[in-house]
Amino acid sequence: MTELATETKTTTGAATRRGREDPPLDANDRSVSPSLAQVLDSLGDAGFRRAHGLRYAYVAGAMANGIASVELVEAMARGGMLGFFGAAGLSLERVEGALQRLQTEIPALPFGVNLIHSPNEPDHETAVTNLFLQRGLRLIEASAYLRLTLPVVRFRVAGIHRDAAGHIVTPNRIIAKVSRVEVATQFFSPPPAEFLNELVRTGELTAEQAALAAQIPMAQDVTAEADSAGHTDNRPLVTLLPTLLALRDRLAAKFGYTQPLRVGAAGGLSTPAGLAAAFAMGAAYVVTGSVNQACVESGSSEVVRKMLAQAEQADTAMAPAADMFEMGVKLQVLKRGTMFPMRAAKLWELYRAHPSLDAIPEADRAQLEKQFFRATLDEAWRSTRDFWLKRDAKQVERAERDAKHMMALVFRAYLGLSSRWANAGEPSRVMDYQVWCGPAMGAFNEWTRGTFLENPENRRAETVALNLLCGAATHLRAVALRLQGIPLLPGEADCVPIEPNRLHELLNAKPV
Repeated sequence: MTELATETKTTTGAATRRGREDPPLDANDRSVSPSLAQVLDSLGDAGFRRAHGLRYAYVAGAMANGIASVELVEAMARGGMLGFFGAAGLSLERVEGALQRLQTEIPALPFGVNLIHSPNEPDHETAVTNLFLQRGLRLIEASAYLRLTLPVVRFRVAGIHRDAAGHIVTPNRIIAKVSRVEVATQFFSPPPAEFLNELVRTGELTAEQAALAAQIPMAQDVTAEADSAGHTDNRPLVTLLPTLLALRDRLAAKFGYTQPLRVGAAGGLSTPAGLAAAFAMGAAYVVTGSVNQACVESGSSEVVRKMLAQAEQADTAMAPAADMFEMGVKLQVLKRGTMFPMRAAKLWELYRAHPSLDAIPEADRAQLEKQFFRATLDEAWRSTRDFWLKRDAKQVERAERDAKHMMALVFRAYLGLSSRWANAGEPSRVMDYQVWCGPAMGAFNEWTRGTFLENPENRRAETVALNLLCGAATHLRAVALRLQGIPLLPGEADCVPIEPNRLHELLNAKPV
């Protein structure tokens, strides 16, 4: 890697480089240059870093079912970055165990946990929120929200008060991940009065606290989630991010907040050029996803990490989502090496076409029983019923009255298990693996081809993150030179991944 980000010449010295005969910028030229650490520290919004206790404006977003694992979150925290544990899809007991471990292992370091909108399981969303409040969790990543709910509002406003100087203090913070303007508007606006009134009615807020809550945004930080793994609206970042930045400014002026609103960028960010583009467009921070699943600390299996290391940009497809199946919501998954996207699409077609499991034609029924469930549909319902009796018995009561809902629960069981089979590396179910993946994974593989990061075993979360940040800094410095009319030789601004030992040497070097 040409260390532009570390040791670029000053403008005066570089201005003489007008032709190809000039020597390239290299590590031996140390003309009044900041250290690499100083350059990386300057990326993104300083206020975001201060607010969350970070060194770098880099976030590892939550991936459900514990794919964004405790180990991944810990690695991010120890590296001066922020990670969110992927609580979505997990039982309350597993979420509590993960939260307890994080609070024990890294009590003084920054971390958060995901809270996902659960329109089909509102009681579970409430229970998870209760757990967060009981254990004193201060930061969540709110994702997949179509509209605000009472639990997410309750988390945000819990403990709100004025300090001795009269400033409003909100102990709990939210980083909201959105892909739609209307959802971003809800998070950048104060909590809805109807929810505040309900919390006053139940005694969870005083009237004075409700009045304070009406003066704060639901989230000071909103992430513009472009085309990504998992839940996605496939939005291009180059259109979504500027739109939300403009929305931020309008709503900040409208509500007259005393604290600034910030917009981060997510989706498709897996190369130095991608991160550089996001920062250049004004992102306060960047959020990665697919690349973290490919790291050794992720909660996915070794076989899935190897599959991801082979993925190219066209190796993804959209498939029905388990948590919002009946609504027709889709998520982006890997299609290379698995039949899951096609099988999930088949379930959606059957659900739309038939009123019940009994109405499914015999040929389709035989296919489902042999290839999908490896059990009769009656057996599949019994196992699904047992699961929901433990998690939410109301779902069983409804299914026994509504045959269409019974079919949805059985089909959702397959969709949910397919992710767990992938995470566990279940060898008999490889063709059913549901692996959340966006085109970013293919771009990352292309960037790392022929380097030490091509090997999945070398993909450690901190190493990947720091290399992406170093490369982004290099890109931005190269752009600055080009804008001054200073030509760069072919390959001079290349961002080849740096081995961990050398990377830490550069980060610990003093400016010269």
